[in-house]
Formats: sequence, C-alpha cells, structure tokens
Amino acid sequence: MAEQTHDPAPGTLPQEPPEHGVRAKGLGLLDVDGPSMAPTLSHGDRLLYRLGARLRPGAIVVARHPLRQELLVVKRAAERRGNGWWLLSENSRVQSDSRDFGAVPDELVLGRVLLRVGPRPAWLAPARWCEPLLRSLPYRFSRRLGCPPPR
Repeated sequence: MAEQTHDPAPGTLPQEPPEHGVRAKGLGLLDVDGPSMAPTLSHGDRLLYRLGARLRPGAIVVARHPLRQELLVVKRAAERRGNGWWLLSENSRVQSDSRDFGAVPDELVLGRVLLRVGPRPAWLAPARWCEPLLRSLPYRFSRRLGCPPPR
C-alpha cells in the first residue's frame, strides 16, 4: 500500500473538505511506501499531486483510506461507482484497494498525481488526447510517460 511518509507543504492539505465538497487547490508531496502500484510506482518514489484536481478513469489518485482516514493511499481510479471511485492497485498480488474496502467516497479522494519527482522523474498525468499515441509506444515507454495500462 502506498502511504504518506512525507508531509505536504504546510497549509496545502485541508483536514476536512469545506462545505459542498469543494476542496482547496494546491500541491502536495508524498513518498510511496510499499509495492501496491508496481510496476508504475516503486517503494520510495516521491510524487507531486494536485489537490482537488478533476479526475477521470485511468488517473493515479491520492485518497484517504476509507477505514483508516489518517492513512493516504495512491491508487489507479478505475471507474465511478455511485457516489465514489473504484480504486485499484496495479500489483495484482496486493489487494488493499476497492476490492477490499469498496468504492471510496468523493470527499476522501484528495487529488490526482501529476508526476514522480524522484528518483526517476516521470510525468504521470498525460492529457486524454495523447493517450492513443502513448499506447502505440512500447509499454515500458508509455508507462514512464503516464499512460494507464490497457484495459
């Protein structure tokens, strides 16, 4: 499971969403802890994410764990289900995701991962229009440029 081990910049992560579920915009940093997003992300990767960013299926997101809300998790947004997101790990051997805890309510999904800043920088949030082009590349290159895995 990916969890926060590095606090985001002060004041960028609200404790609770304001009224009507609107979250403050801002950026945060976190470190990946665990193998749940391998091979896209590895233990120790440092990620930059945008709070309150618009989500779509295929995006890598940061969310509060529904059963342990002090824990931040990094997962792939698979689809909308009811009033939440179905979040999945990319490592099929790790099942600490929506298969375990169900759809994650919108208010617990904090934002979208933009890029891995270290140790190997990589863009993880490509525009939708360039995904077909990225998928035409060999998988190891398309993954490095943030293209979601084929469905």
